[in-house]
Amino acid sequence: MFGKLDLYIIRKFLGTFFFAIVLIISITIVFDFSEKIDNFIDKEAPFKSVILDYYVNFIPYFANLFSALFTFISVIYFTSKMAYDTEIIAILSSGVSFRRLMFPYFISAFIIGIFSFFLSNFVIPPANAKRLEFTDTYLKKRFENKERNIHRQIEPGLFIYMTNFETSSNTGYKFSLEKFEGKQLVSKLTSRSIKWNEDKEKWTIKDYFIRSSDGDKESFEKGKTIDTLLNFGPDEFSRRTDVVEAMDMFELDDFIEEQIMRGDSNISAYKIEKYRRIANPFSAFILTLIGVSLACRKVRGGMGLHLGIGLALSFSFILFMQISTVFATNGSMSPLLAVWLPNMVFSLIAIYLYRVAPK
Repeated sequence: MFGKLDLYIIRKFLGTFFFAIVLIISITIVFDFSEKIDNFIDKEAPFKSVILDYYVNFIPYFANLFSALFTFISVIYFTSKMAYDTEIIAILSSGVSFRRLMFPYFISAFIIGIFSFFLSNFVIPPANAKRLEFTDTYLKKRFENKERNIHRQIEPGLFIYMTNFETSSNTGYKFSLEKFEGKQLVSKLTSRSIKWNEDKEKWTIKDYFIRSSDGDKESFEKGKTIDTLLNFGPDEFSRRTDVVEAMDMFELDDFIEEQIMRGDSNISAYKIEKYRRIANPFSAFILTLIGVSLACRKVRGGMGLHLGIGLALSFSFILFMQISTVFATNGSMSPLLAVWLPNMVFSLIAIYLYRVAPK
């Protein structure tokens, strides 16, 4: 199944890819450490935690982040060198079709895609949990919830509302609790504030007023304070959107379903994270096809011209992805479309370049 030519190209592709990843990660760690060393010293971060909790877990995250870019650059680099040394011409002249030449490239892209998928869904989430915990402890300021007019469903038929929630005191203001049976409102509680009581592990509601209805009968109740259990906790309001980076594929699916039920305003960001974990591995095939189609031609500008065109295309791909996700997060674009649109557009570019590539 695999000939010497296949193994030669696979070895070149994967060797260049992993060498480039190791090189860029090393450079990134050096710059990141030089930038954050003052914070490490000021916050008295233990050296062991800096290495084991932050940088060891930093490596798989950034390796996966840069995988699409360096897949493209790796293909451009070693294929251009093969073209410059007339190896591509010799291969095609020996009777190997251009389609057959793509076989080892796609095998390598498949390995990188599986590597990226496995990292994204099962290796990086637990690593991110430690990295984000370290970041919150030693690098970031205390999180403040800036969400206003919070309206969520905490369980079927039970809705909460508050104007804002202070994470520093675990207090929500102008709180209301509405209970529906079908489309009929059967009970509504309004209050001045609601505060989490850590000792009792309950919510304390202050200056409350309850209006209940049972058919044609209505009843009213008011009081100063009441302690109650509700199906949400204060941690839900101190949660950043990047918390999903610490969830594996199955946890993320369950979390999204729960947040949809509750009416979370950040659903688009969570869905983008979910779809990106699937779309990114597929981009390895698209960028590989573009890279080979561009770099297999021997031109006067040589490797430098190919690398220049390759870098321009790869950065335009990344920029396109960022712009489309912004439209999904802050606009009305579907998160699924936003994540897959760059792949669809660049697939058309890849097909065109493949058709005009020298055969």
